[in-house]
Amino acid sequence: MKRIAFPLLAVLITGVSALAQQKTVTIAAVNNAPMLELKKLSSKFEEKNPDIKLNWVIVEENVLRQRVTTDVTTGSGQFDAVYIGPYETPTFAKQGKLKEIANIPADYDIEDVFKSLRDGLSYNGKLYGLPFYGESSMLMYRKDLLDEKGLKMPEQPKYEDIKKIADAVTDKAKGIYGITLRGKPGWGENMAFLGTLINTFGGTWFDMKWNPTLDTPEWKKAIGFYIDLMKTDGPPGASANGFNENLTLMSSGKAAMWIDATVAGGMLENGKESQVAGKMGYAPAPIEATPNGSHWLWTWAFAIPKAAKQPDAAQKFALWATSKDYIKLVADDIGWSDVPPGTRKSTYDNPEYKKAPFAAATLQALQTADPTNPCIKPVPYTGIQFVGIPEFQSFGTVVGQNISGALAGKSSVEEALKASQTAVGRAVKQAGYLK
Repeated sequence: MKRIAFPLLAVLITGVSALAQQKTVTIAAVNNAPMLELKKLSSKFEEKNPDIKLNWVIVEENVLRQRVTTDVTTGSGQFDAVYIGPYETPTFAKQGKLKEIANIPADYDIEDVFKSLRDGLSYNGKLYGLPFYGESSMLMYRKDLLDEKGLKMPEQPKYEDIKKIADAVTDKAKGIYGITLRGKPGWGENMAFLGTLINTFGGTWFDMKWNPTLDTPEWKKAIGFYIDLMKTDGPPGASANGFNENLTLMSSGKAAMWIDATVAGGMLENGKESQVAGKMGYAPAPIEATPNGSHWLWTWAFAIPKAAKQPDAAQKFALWATSKDYIKLVADDIGWSDVPPGTRKSTYDNPEYKKAPFAAATLQALQTADPTNPCIKPVPYTGIQFVGIPEFQSFGTVVGQNISGALAGKSSVEEALKASQTAVGRAVKQAGYLK
């Protein structure tokens, strides 16, 4: 029998021991390009941390929100790291359902992370989430299609400009739609865009006494405009389209304009994945009666549930995935224009990143979005594309379903808003906001 040399035997024993002690970190995340890139590169984290194995649960946005909310609020401990934003983070933290992100190493440089994102992921001055990418919303448009018609995009477009341009460039015979917008129901799907539309048209969700205001002229005008625009100049089946479906329409050259998350800029300029790279222009989200709340502020961030089975390993991964080093890793892998945007000052100071055609528009949108002043009228809540109360997740989705139904022709705008007014009123009365 051959003898094994002692150093080799020690290595084998160490390897077996590391595997025996290996911690599995289960991560719940959304199925979009930055997250899929993270999953791909996460093998580098596992190489550096052989005692940690990553288990990915990647699903579409509405499913993610349902599963994460159930897991965190019930304390079932299915996930060690969850992908949430500034709506859920303070809500879950207030309920005592998240672990504080503490003992952040100095080289992480937490001060480099935009303060607005840190504030949105905090509760009572403590941080409960680390932002993977940050976003606002903006207008993305095909410069070549506008040039063909002799059209110029205003520096600050209004929705009436969008309607005129969409009418002019729509060519359904050629499969070109003037605009594509979210129609898939959900508080974070169609209601993310529609929340900004309602704000800029002068609408609110509630008055200062928590009376719902969904049956007001401002809501009727905003939703009526949206449905008319989509029926005239939008793609068929729009009521089923969320972020990913609209990204496919835009990147395959079938749409002239899209108002959505600024993170899409990197995806549209990716020459390997997009047919419109180099043809795009970027402008602020359109406004109507007021600029207040016309573009959202969001971050997809990693948080650690209180019931997580491997909280320390999960935080170690979250710190790695949201670090400057990870951003550089993505830049080396697929280029600077595709790095996770919107989180760090250093990214926007980088000369290579500044070359990206969407970088300046993204930074301007992030810096001017104000969740504390979302409407032209005073309101009792904070949040631009959401109302910062726990009940919004439920009633926001009901309203999204009603409006998606109107877009699909199943009801009128008036019927959809009347049903929504009733549902929202019932929800806030049961929760004790409305006396």
